[in-house]
Amino acid sequence: MNNKDLKFGVTAAFPCNYIPKENERLIVASDPLLHNNTGYSWLMEQGFRRSGEQIYRPYCETCNACQSVRVMVNDFSPSKSQKRQLKKNASFTIKIVETEQDNYYALYEKYINTIHTDSTMYPANHEQYSSFLISTIAKQIFIEIWDEDTLVSVAVTDMLADGLSAVYTFYHPEYRSSGLGIFSILKQIEITKSYNKHFLYLGYQIDACQKMNYKNRYFPYQKLIENKWFVINRETNK
Repeated sequence: MNNKDLKFGVTAAFPCNYIPKENERLIVASDPLLHNNTGYSWLMEQGFRRSGEQIYRPYCETCNACQSVRVMVNDFSPSKSQKRQLKKNASFTIKIVETEQDNYYALYEKYINTIHTDSTMYPANHEQYSSFLISTIAKQIFIEIWDEDTLVSVAVTDMLADGLSAVYTFYHPEYRSSGLGIFSILKQIEITKSYNKHFLYLGYQIDACQKMNYKNRYFPYQKLIENKWFVINRETNK
């Protein structure tokens, strides 16, 4: 895609949500020509993400801590601990749903108001939930995890030309010990592969932020460094 005539905007600097005492700013894809599956898929290859209908990428002057990560699903091999996680939750039922369900918000609200009381998303409200997760830019699927008749997790996932994008996962706080965040990613990897896609995009790995430094544990993966994707293997981890 030729980006010479496409429109982008840059936000003013504002306090970083992830690294204390740092400021961040974003470059935003404002061109309507990019707000479709083709444009969005291309932007994801360039290190962008989306929040609701906004597609953005960090554009910080003095920091490059946010690095895009995507799992190479056809080569992925779970670690011993990830295999244990799969075995531990083997009794759960996985469902793929193509439309948002009415029972999602109650689970999201419980998740945010219990586990993320220190985040900018607290307290949860329905308008924030919809504007953050739901989008018309690309087809979405919702990966549900059930414990018999209890919905315990939902992974909001976008369909891209070359893969899936893990937008956000929320789960029942009472199942926190089940490691549903890890389990959900492992299932998203399996589902990406089942769709004959190459990558699961996990968003930004931020080594200096405890909440955002978990995405580099699914080998092999690729990391976007200076606009080039580099393969990171478990053996070398470099």
